[in-house]
Amino acid sequence: MRTASLTPPAALAGILLLTSCGTEATGTGADGPRPTGACATAEPGDTTGLELDGVRIDALGGSGYTGCAALRITNDEAEAYTYTVSLAVLSETGEMRSGLEERVASVPPGRTVRHTVDTGAPLITSQGRPLVRITKVRSVPADEAPAPGGPCPESGIRVTADEGDAAMGLRVVGLLLENCGTEPYHLDGYPRVDVVDEDHDVVTDVKVLEGGDSIAMSTGADGEPQPLDLAPGERARSALVWRNTTEFGTPVNAPYARVVAGPGADPVMVTPELDLGTTGKLGVGPWKRDES
Repeated sequence: MRTASLTPPAALAGILLLTSCGTEATGTGADGPRPTGACATAEPGDTTGLELDGVRIDALGGSGYTGCAALRITNDEAEAYTYTVSLAVLSETGEMRSGLEERVASVPPGRTVRHTVDTGAPLITSQGRPLVRITKVRSVPADEAPAPGGPCPESGIRVTADEGDAAMGLRVVGLLLENCGTEPYHLDGYPRVDVVDEDHDVVTDVKVLEGGDSIAMSTGADGEPQPLDLAPGERARSALVWRNTTEFGTPVNAPYARVVAGPGADPVMVTPELDLGTTGKLGVGPWKRDES
């Protein structure tokens, strides 16, 4: 993804004014609209770590138990994208105090939006040294973004991924399907999965195998698929299974997986952070009824 160009001083002054006045245009956070202008902001004197993959922190502020950061997000793609920005909040000595994750939905193509992050800690010192870093930026097409809450998608099903589990080089990330519609939904098989790299291109040299036992036993992603009819409100589970073994060759690191759950389902792009090493394989478990 292309990185946004640096903002000239005159434009930055305008951004700071908008931020402090609370009239800037913002996106929407994971927990709903974020307030703007909640604290005065200033240009950081040191911009180290404040720009990554089209996202830039233009202004910081806060004292006592308040803090804010003004994010500037530029979408250079040809369609709307939803962004997830990971931030690290630092102590005065430079140690990490906490992590934040902000979701900014549906940034239009070719546009820049501004989004205010409000925190419970100051993000800039009196000398202008920032106490925050952008650690990771992930973006997915807005019409493929997972919808863990809010209105049910038009397809009537909601697909999300969990935080995953890793042990001794084995990775397992669960996929959860919820019938949030009004009609029964039929499943019989495996989700269709494409591995997608940081540039949002499909990785074609990875084998996507049916069954988690094609990678490792006893992951819960094994067994033969069984026909399922999910009533409204019922759920099903699958899983992505892989190893990050690295031997000869070029390791594959692909943040995203595009998942098509079943017939009539729209694609959903989740972010399992696939560090496939040089194995060239990803196992996909069958859909099973979720009894939890």
